[in-house]
Amino acid sequence: MPNRRNLYFYHKPDAEMKEKVAPLYDLAKRYDFTLEKDYTKANIIVSVGDDDTFLQAVRKTGFREDCLYAGISTSPKLTMYCDFHSQDTSKIIEAITTDNVEVRRYPTIEVNVDGETSFSCLNEFSLRSSIIKAIVMDIFIDDLHFETFRGDGMVVATPTGSTGYNRSVNGSVVDPLLPCMQVSEVASVNNNLYRTLGSSFILSGDRKLSLKVVQDGNDYPIMGMDNEALSIQHVESIDVKLSGKVIKTVKLKDNSFWEKVKRTFL
Repeated sequence: MPNRRNLYFYHKPDAEMKEKVAPLYDLAKRYDFTLEKDYTKANIIVSVGDDDTFLQAVRKTGFREDCLYAGISTSPKLTMYCDFHSQDTSKIIEAITTDNVEVRRYPTIEVNVDGETSFSCLNEFSLRSSIIKAIVMDIFIDDLHFETFRGDGMVVATPTGSTGYNRSVNGSVVDPLLPCMQVSEVASVNNNLYRTLGSSFILSGDRKLSLKVVQDGNDYPIMGMDNEALSIQHVESIDVKLSGKVIKTVKLKDNSFWEKVKRTFL
């Protein structure tokens, strides 16, 4: 980070959080960083909070590829996206004054809804039934009709998002060095009449996944982009692909993705 000097802090605006981040602002000034109020002028964006805050920081600042993102945790434990504790100023100082950091690149996915609305996701895109009835979707891989899904929904995760919602529905944890996306079912219906693959599957970065919602009265699904809900009242077709856009984050040399996985789950 020594060559990056324009810094923008992203955090909740409440009084309690402002008190927690005040020492971080003072620390940045002490080491001659320029504190920006406009994130478009920053080349370092620091989220202070938890993983949800980090996801919001990336989304609200436009998934910028020309800056470096860093996460500072205010909870007792480090998280998947937060490499620093707010109380551990010595490690923060070491990172901003030495070369003990590397750049980690997280792939993102691009989602297009009905050819009209498109957005990016760092963690996952999810689609679920909004009523107590199975949602029915025809699943296409490129132009191949792969299966007809019936169930509660689907999760399409990035490698970094594989440790989140995807893992909770028995998806695999994927190394973020693999440019791919993972598709996982949520409570699929499998019996003598209906059949799906019944497990998650991984698509290369060159593939396109298409979800065609069968118009049977359950075509108002709940759609999630990372930790936000997307408000669209009628959905027919959703295309998902790897975007080619990456989010660059701070990587401490002793804090790889798999060290984070071990720390978090084992």
